[in-house]
Amino acid sequence: MTVFFALLKVKAGKEAEFEKLQQELSKLTHEQEPDTIVYDVIRHRDKPGLYAVYARFKDEAAFQYHQTTPFHDRLVPPIVDCLDGGAEGMTLDFYDWVG
Repeated sequence: MTVFFALLKVKAGKEAEFEKLQQELSKLTHEQEPDTIVYDVIRHRDKPGLYAVYARFKDEAAFQYHQTTPFHDRLVPPIVDCLDGGAEGMTLDFYDWVG
């Protein structure tokens, strides 16, 4: 399985927009990508503007498919625009599933 964990720092005042976009991305991912097992967005309790995305895919092909869906192409640019520093406001790390 292919797994990623992303930390995202959102610009002050952009949190609601970011959450709306991420909720739509998560919903569509779960509905239209059967080989995506998990795609969750979470907000830090104590650090305003800090979010994490955890995603787990059946395999690398499922991750590559996720990257090329029309809704991904539509939603990711405005998500990045919400980040403090644009793409620099995100760290993305890949992991291997141990389960």
